[in-house]
Amino acid sequence: MFFKKYSPVIMPLLSTVVILVIWYTLGSLIVQNKMASDGYGEEDAEAIRRIQLPYPGEIWDAMVTEREDLLAATKNTFTAAIIGFVSSVATGYLIAMIFAASLPFKQGVYPWVLILQMTPVVILAPIIVIWIGAGLTAITVVTFLIGFFPVVANSTQGLVSTDRNLLDLFSVCNATKSQEVFLLRVPYSMPYFLTGMKIAGTLAPIGAITGDIFVGSSASGGAGLGFMTIVYNSNVKIPALFATATIACTIGFVFVGSVNLIHWLALRKWHDSMISKNQ
Repeated sequence: MFFKKYSPVIMPLLSTVVILVIWYTLGSLIVQNKMASDGYGEEDAEAIRRIQLPYPGEIWDAMVTEREDLLAATKNTFTAAIIGFVSSVATGYLIAMIFAASLPFKQGVYPWVLILQMTPVVILAPIIVIWIGAGLTAITVVTFLIGFFPVVANSTQGLVSTDRNLLDLFSVCNATKSQEVFLLRVPYSMPYFLTGMKIAGTLAPIGAITGDIFVGSSASGGAGLGFMTIVYNSNVKIPALFATATIACTIGFVFVGSVNLIHWLALRKWHDSMISKNQ
């Protein structure tokens, strides 16, 4: 009974312990292998191990040592991610509403949305740099493009999938088109929209970091985590590289957790999926 009650806390702690044991065991094996097979001294073997698999303490030390550069890079990446995410959500849902209201518009524009989504970021990024220059703005645009399609696709599906019986009821009650949209279609599409928002939230940090790698924001003094990975990898600062990955992962958790909170707050009192979970 105790384990079942506290399993959401106990299980992550147990898995963390297991991962740490495996981590340190692998590090020890690397050192022993370098000393036994390749004839390295213990100091040299440890140096090689720090390059191949730094320990958590070494990663933390690198994070402290490089804190100024990492804090500035984190700020730039987070700013680009949040602006790109918010703009993709707002613009995506607005276009989805237009798609739902006008079939000819959807037929004419949606294929181009698909083409934009199918074009790899590695190709789009240099074009964006040519148009607007390297820097934070370019990274924000890349982030926007990555998160835009999931919001449009899911929201459009939700808006056009409204229950036909409810639409007939609104028609019988002589509801206006705006009443039908804002009082029926928008609430009905909310779970679809929030699903697209979750996907966009997951992709936003990835988009910002990827955009930073390809755009090269350091050209305008706005280096993000993506550019720092290039710097640390070139200088063989592997613990700092792991520290950068840790911060990027933390940003991802912040985005996903925030979107999940919005999802819960928006649906918890009326949608079946949330009501059943709360009971």
